[in-house]
Amino acid sequence: MDDLEAWLKGGYPQSVRTAYLILGNRSDAEDAVQEAFLRAWKFRDSLSRESSFKPWIYRVVVNTCNSKLRQEIPHRDRRSSDDDLAEATTGDDVPGRIALAHDVMRALKDLPAHLRVVIVLRYYADLSEREIAVAIDRKQGTVKSRLNEARRRLGEHPALRPETAKDPTSRKEATG
Repeated sequence: MDDLEAWLKGGYPQSVRTAYLILGNRSDAEDAVQEAFLRAWKFRDSLSRESSFKPWIYRVVVNTCNSKLRQEIPHRDRRSSDDDLAEATTGDDVPGRIALAHDVMRALKDLPAHLRVVIVLRYYADLSEREIAVAIDRKQGTVKSRLNEARRRLGEHPALRPETAKDPTSRKEATG
């Protein structure tokens, strides 16, 4: 119980970032995480002593985000402002890093929600495939195939292609 309480207090920023990457809007992410934490606290007794609470709490966060994606967000514009993205970036304020963050966000937003969720949980929340399976209530093989499909799509996304692939004139010059 003490571990769950500590995670709820300390895990808020990472949960908001995870929800933001799923939902694409900071306000929606904060609402989803607050709702998820309230649900988690209400049903904290359903977590067995042997279970790891990290995938369990992410399951609650992901389910709350999925509910928002299904019920609320389709009825309004999901594009976030550049201010939201600037707040979500960390580290020094190097223009190249910011441009890359914009490209990654654009590519993530173009993924279907079921693929975006596994990418966010794996690479931003640092969950293992097994923990992701628990978090999204799917088999580990499903998680693995979704991660592969998402990585393939991200690799082919125009925003994440090398500059030579984005600029047709440089490709012609490079080939002769």
